Amino acid sequence: MLGRMASFVTGRDHWLTREGLLRNVVRQEVVRRQLEVHLPLADAGTTALDVGAGQGTQALHLARAGFAVTAVEPDPEMRAAFQAALAQERPAVRRRVHLVAGSLEDLDTLGELGALGSDEGTYDVVCCHGVLMYLPDPNPAIRALGRRVAVDGILSVVARNSAAMAWRPAMRGDYAGAHALLDEVDRAARERRDPFYDNELGVKARADSLERLGAFFGGSRVAVEYWYGVRTFSDSVPVDTPVPESADELEEIIALETRLGRTDPYRRMGTLLHLVGRRGEGRGPQL
Repeated sequence: MLGRMASFVTGRDHWLTREGLLRNVVRQEVVRRQLEVHLPLADAGTTALDVGAGQGTQALHLARAGFAVTAVEPDPEMRAAFQAALAQERPAVRRRVHLVAGSLEDLDTLGELGALGSDEGTYDVVCCHGVLMYLPDPNPAIRALGRRVAVDGILSVVARNSAAMAWRPAMRGDYAGAHALLDEVDRAARERRDPFYDNELGVKARADSLERLGAFFGGSRVAVEYWYGVRTFSDSVPVDTPVPESADELEEIIALETRLGRTDPYRRMGTLLHLVGRRGEGRGPQL
């Protein structure tokens, strides 16, 4: 059983109101560019699964690129936001998207998932972005996701980076907050558990280490192809910071975030970790 530790619902309204603000716009675009490096060429039979699809940002990017996308989202308000965004797309894009009410826990029981996947219920691209921090243990989740990845397909996961938990408050001059998070990381290490934090949506959440996530990928027969940092410096601004009026300035921020996110040692300071793994030939899912 995957289990639930925290509910995103309590922070959902905050998330939706901040969707078009700087930090979220940068996050989504950086993840899109990082993922794009690994995507197969899309044709009429190429499929994608987005679990915890939220308002649909990444799912719609994939649909525009030609993927037939199954998007799974448990929260009705998030699905409504997704549907509103989908309604603005071209008919060809709308036809490629199948939005399902469900969650990670339902992947093995939702019969409609096969609508846009292969006959085996697998997909060329499987995404799960910003979900693991609300689960008590990432390993069962990654195994469930891995079972949906086709041979030579990719798995993309975005999680909270435990190694950089104190970086955001430190950049903002919240020294007491930075010390408190460093103390929590130390306690978690002594107690052999993952560290916890209160996120900016007002939800208690959990952070992951790169090493453990990489091991869990391997346990699901998906080899990590590359990992990235996300929000290496853009978390320094308040959550209500709007995007710059200048498109050139916004592009400078995104371009620098993208470059830092793939470059050592800077990527290790990303608030989020983005892992992209690939299932090797002959390593089919154990359904």
